Amino acid sequence: IDTSGFPSTYKNNSQKEKLMLAFAENFRQQYAHLFPDRKPLFLTPRNECGIEKFVSTTIRPTLLSYEELYSWDGCAEFVSDYLTMYPLKPPIDPPQVLHSPVSILKCQQGNCFDFSVLLCSLLIGAGYDAYSVSGYAVKEMCLNDETREICPLLRKREEKGVEEKKPVVKKYAVKPPRDLNSRFEMNQETKRKRDIAAALEKKKMDEEKRIAELEKPPLDPLYGLRVHCWVLVLAGKREVSENFFIDPITGHSYQTTDKYFLGIESLWNHENYWVNMQDCRHGTMDMTFDLGDPVCWEFMLLGSGKPLLSIPDMDEEELQLDDEMFLNLCCHGEKEEEFIFYMPPSWVERIEVSPKDFETRCPNGKKTILYRKAVLEKFAPYLMKDGLVMKLTVYEDTECSRVLEVKEWFENRRDKLDLRELKQRSNLIVEHFIPGRSDALKTHIYKTLVPETERTMEFYNEARVDGLQKREENPCEMKETFVGRPDFLSYRHTVFGKRVKKVMLSGSTETNNRPILKITELFHRNPEKLANEDVEQQVFLISENRIQLTYHLESDKIIASKRQFLKPPNAGEKGNQVVLTTDMISTFQVDPTRKPCKDVFLYEMFMNLLETEKQLKQIIRESEQEVCEILQVREQEETMSELQISVYDTERNEKGKKLREALEQQRKEELKRQKEREMDYLAPFLAQQGDPTALTKKQAIQLRNDCLADLKKRLINKANLIQRRFEKETQELQKKQQWYQQNQVSMTKEDEEDYLCYCSNAMFQIHILELRLNRHKELAPAKYLAMEERLNRDPRLAEYLWVFF
Repeated sequence: IDTSGFPSTYKNNSQKEKLMLAFAENFRQQYAHLFPDRKPLFLTPRNECGIEKFVSTTIRPTLLSYEELYSWDGCAEFVSDYLTMYPLKPPIDPPQVLHSPVSILKCQQGNCFDFSVLLCSLLIGAGYDAYSVSGYAVKEMCLNDETREICPLLRKREEKGVEEKKPVVKKYAVKPPRDLNSRFEMNQETKRKRDIAAALEKKKMDEEKRIAELEKPPLDPLYGLRVHCWVLVLAGKREVSENFFIDPITGHSYQTTDKYFLGIESLWNHENYWVNMQDCRHGTMDMTFDLGDPVCWEFMLLGSGKPLLSIPDMDEEELQLDDEMFLNLCCHGEKEEEFIFYMPPSWVERIEVSPKDFETRCPNGKKTILYRKAVLEKFAPYLMKDGLVMKLTVYEDTECSRVLEVKEWFENRRDKLDLRELKQRSNLIVEHFIPGRSDALKTHIYKTLVPETERTMEFYNEARVDGLQKREENPCEMKETFVGRPDFLSYRHTVFGKRVKKVMLSGSTETNNRPILKITELFHRNPEKLANEDVEQQVFLISENRIQLTYHLESDKIIASKRQFLKPPNAGEKGNQVVLTTDMISTFQVDPTRKPCKDVFLYEMFMNLLETEKQLKQIIRESEQEVCEILQVREQEETMSELQISVYDTERNEKGKKLREALEQQRKEELKRQKEREMDYLAPFLAQQGDPTALTKKQAIQLRNDCLADLKKRLINKANLIQRRFEKETQELQKKQQWYQQNQVSMTKEDEEDYLCYCSNAMFQIHILELRLNRHKELAPAKYLAMEERLNRDPRLAEYLWVFF
């Protein structure tokens, strides 16, 4: 690490820090004297500049301006992804050097103590009650070996048991039929099935035990001696309900009673340092983390934010007497504030992470984590051409040789692809999309992108006009589910026949579609209609020339009304009149007292059904065409795999970058042209003196005087010019007025109008000239002074004129 650019706080200790080191040395000596069998405390390691620093001053609480780092899991994930861990050498002793979090972020690697200090700084900055813990852990945690752990993405959430609702027994319900089966035989069959299930379960458990015994790691000769550092988060702040540990290397959280942690020597934050006084025979299972308890935790500084435990048996007067005695012994009667020593401020620079580094996360943008029967790969956004950011490969065996399933997560895809699952056994591909596609595709389950094969498509029904939610297709049928349609349609099922081979003529545009044999539609209940008139299911048996209608069930009936129509042979021909006879209609009416429908009503219903059948055929052909278009688009998207770049991403947005560069170049050229257009006000006067390369004092004074005289002359000439124009216009107006007075009697109306128009224009011009003349007289002195000041600052004259003036 290059230490040349570090500030002085890295290379020197302030007076307060030196006093803190003296306190730490005194504390260490007392601790070593009282507990000679325990290991030395991790108190004053050296920093990257070789200077001893107290461990608490290495923590620099910082809140970074990224939303992901406002929570503990976001901070832990960032630290574990951003840094690369190297183990302690030797593994049984804490490190001799503790780097600052700024240096760790620059080199992106460190040991468990470096990880812990960085994570603790971010957590305290985010408002958590966090502490770095120095202790002992198992070998797998110290070496970051997760090959025997299940990947967190594969852990199933505990399913809460759903209580079965008991059926409500109605008073007048129909009694069920009597069960004539033998109860003895049923009990024997149930017992036999139970025995078979128990045997299978025992066999499965024995196999799992055998596999676990084979996969059990060998005994660690350094068990309980391997030093590790992690983070403790206490309950209370940020709505944390219970204490928990965080392993900064993996970013996972653990309970304080977990078996991975074998003991604690000490812990610290940016305010104080505590030594564990509890027995660690059973690891951290029986430990309490009340840092205000002096029996369990020995603190270094008295000015800690953790209050001491109160003793309820003692009276307030006794407590006050004890406090006074303590003050007299410690400070000889001085005030309490005068002897309490607080932790020096952190010597570490402010922790900063650039947006580019935060986005890249992993070193070089890639990171691979090995789990039990799984491999997890992480990539930085825009690193992979297809937008891949995470890939999980699941294997059947522990050697990771046979692939079982592959999951891929994507970001910034133009086609809105979010997740792809590849199931090797069934060769099934499941794709998940985020909202934003033009076809509103949500999920696509398929084996191949060839049309008319088995697939399932789910859509965002809110973004579609037809309310389509799901479409299932195979070579023989297509099922569609709808939500929120005004016609109450909920389901459509289409059955196709085998395609008939046709000889297609050259130039023919006719498509050879699959023949439609049957169309079934289901409808929700329409509350505005009677149940006996509201169709629940309509079936178009096209191959049989029949149409079946089933109405909704009435509340007091157990059978629904039905109606069936037989289509005449000429129903599909154009121009032929459809004849409907009584033998072509069959109706089942639940209510016998209801009057039958009239023939005109049935004929109109039949004609509407024929029109509906025609429209449904067209809709189904459009659905088939839509599926083909979606498959073509998906094939193109997978071939191109374009990524979407935000307009606010100034580094990757090439279009915006080229536009900014063009505007900058245009601005520079405009400035250059403007400078070229500007005339040198001294050029005419230098030409009179022969354009000398170097000026003398006399020439400089002469140039200044000539330039000012010329400016004064031009200002006077401009004023004289305006004055002459003003006088000329005034004289002409007076002449015109005299002419008008002489010829007023003989003038016509048109001459009088011309005279008035001329007078108004002349008076306006005179007024403007008068304003210009007054304005010029006001600005002329200021222009003269500005030119004089400009000449005094001119680099060609300033070196001579400052002496003269």
